[in-house]
Amino acid sequence: MTETMYEVELLNKDLYKFFTGVYNDFKEKAVNEYKFELAPLEYEEFIDAVEKDYLKCIILKENGIPTALLVYTTSISESIELNLIHCLGAEDEVKKTKLLIEKFLELTSIERQSKVVSYPMLGHQSAITADIAKYGFKFVGLAVLRFIMGNASSERILENIKLSEKNEDYKIVGYSPAFKEEAVRIIHESFKDTPDATYDTRYKSIEGTKDIINKVVENIYGEFLPEVTSVLLYKDSPVGFAFANVTGGKIANIPLVAIEKEHRGHGFSEHLLVRSIRTIVDWTKLGKREFAEVNVTTETNNYKALKMYRRIGFREDYCYPQAYLTIKNK
Repeated sequence: MTETMYEVELLNKDLYKFFTGVYNDFKEKAVNEYKFELAPLEYEEFIDAVEKDYLKCIILKENGIPTALLVYTTSISESIELNLIHCLGAEDEVKKTKLLIEKFLELTSIERQSKVVSYPMLGHQSAITADIAKYGFKFVGLAVLRFIMGNASSERILENIKLSEKNEDYKIVGYSPAFKEEAVRIIHESFKDTPDATYDTRYKSIEGTKDIINKVVENIYGEFLPEVTSVLLYKDSPVGFAFANVTGGKIANIPLVAIEKEHRGHGFSEHLLVRSIRTIVDWTKLGKREFAEVNVTTETNNYKALKMYRRIGFREDYCYPQAYLTIKNK
């Protein structure tokens, strides 16, 4: 019996025509097995992104034929974002994963002296959690919750929810660019010591948080919805935010919710979320925009947040481990 020979290298032009099989296998499984909200890039678009250095792709060849891939990027945030590990079939998956991870760590050795690695292990990838833990990866459990448009139970919960009282000094409005500076400050203060900051270190600094907010409001992370984004004002000054954007054609998302420390504990997060969700529901019913769902993500052990989302009408869909690798010691 001939011994299987494995080789691992960056994708290059010589391998393009041999790479289509493993990429198309991933593409077919992207939604059902990897929980992609949008269809992945077409093969030609993926190759174009690699050639423009937006994405980097490591491939594993099995007796000369590509059978596994690892995709990552260093250009979108202050983290090295490991986007995907996919193997063609389950045979020797652990060994292939090990070889891909080791090549990835070798190629990113310099960047990892100043950047964390962030790896959302969506779908089937959670099966390799124990294998990548051997390389020093740590994990935060994340839950994805959805509010489904047209779901009678969820819409009834939203319609009948009893919100806390708020005095006349407080009011809730839509987003204005004039609020951005305060948004940066409040998001930074709210997130700098949370698990989010372990795998997205931008939250730890004002400048990093400004980069996140800029990418939200400038449509880098999807179409920003300023009218749906809710802002809590206290005596006409912003003290809380629930941002909203569109991550897919009919999928709305609430990526950031934060209340200034002095104004917490009064149920204002629910006020913000209810306004945003009701706006999306109304738009859909009136035909202004068509949405299929709104989704949110929170830590699996953040019981207070999970309870709040359930009270509004969200339901848990699935959980996944968010892996991260801390900055490498020089």
